[in-house]
Amino acid sequence: MKYTIEKTEKYTLVQLHEDKLNSTIAPELKSELVKLNAEGVKSVILDMSEVKYADSSGLSSILVGNRLSENEGGIFIMAAVSDHVLKLVKISHLDTVLNLLPTVEEAIDAVFMNELEKNLRSEEPEE
Repeated sequence: MKYTIEKTEKYTLVQLHEDKLNSTIAPELKSELVKLNAEGVKSVILDMSEVKYADSSGLSSILVGNRLSENEGGIFIMAAVSDHVLKLVKISHLDTVLNLLPTVEEAIDAVFMNELEKNLRSEEPEE
C-alpha cells in the first residue's frame, strides 16, 4: 500500500496514494489505523483524493478506524472522497456513521471544532 502519514499534535493525516481501496489494500490500511491508535492517535483524517474505487473490505477498514477514533474521544474524517466511493458509502448508509468532508482543510477545521466542543462539554457543571 502506498501512503504517507503526517502527524501533528491534534490529528494524523493519512494520505492514500492508491487508485483502489479493495481487499488487497484494506488489511494494510486497517493494521496501520490500529497501529496509530495504539500509539495514542485520537483523531485521523483519511485523504481519499487519489482513491477512485473502494469495495466493502475497504469500507470495513475505514469503519475500524472510525470506531477506534471514537473510542478514544477523537474524530475520524474521510476527506476528498470521489463520487464513486461516495456513492458506495451512501448505498451502504454509512454516510450517517462516517464523517465526510470535501477537503482536507475542512477536515482539519472539524478536528479543531471537535476538540473545542469536547473541552466545552467537560467544563459544563453537573446538574
